[in-house]
Amino acid sequence: MKITRFAPLALGLATVVALAGCSGGTEEAAAPAVDEVALEVSDARLMLPAVEGRPGAIYFEVANTGDRNYAIRRADVEGAGNAELHGSMEMDGQMMMDSVGQVLVNAGESESFAPGGFHVMVFDLDPALEAGGSTEMTLTVVGGKKKSFPVEIRAAGDER
Repeated sequence: MKITRFAPLALGLATVVALAGCSGGTEEAAAPAVDEVALEVSDARLMLPAVEGRPGAIYFEVANTGDRNYAIRRADVEGAGNAELHGSMEMDGQMMMDSVGQVLVNAGESESFAPGGFHVMVFDLDPALEAGGSTEMTLTVVGGKKKSFPVEIRAAGDER
């Protein structure tokens, strides 16, 4: 008798499991799409190092055209072995530079990545990256959304 008393429950559970299998359980979590953040980037340029083997720097302007704040937490550059968000500051009359965890761009505001301030340091540059060419940079914000854009490559000292 006990078997027949639990038979409807077992049948119900089997149905739920079967339906769950049909609901797309094999789908992988979708990766965050590129360009789904309300950040507009302009004047992006990679300044090649004056001495081969040294790091270069990327400068640009970024405007937050959305209604929420974004914290940039990562930069990836095509043709660079590594890229880091950096900030410059003056301490005891000396200019210092170090990596920063993130750069906040408030809604409706902009942030400048420029010499003497925030910038992206790029290391282990591919020798194929030459002045006059371009590369691609992708910024990742907290939460995983991304923004990709082209970056003009300039020779050292060509900050025009």
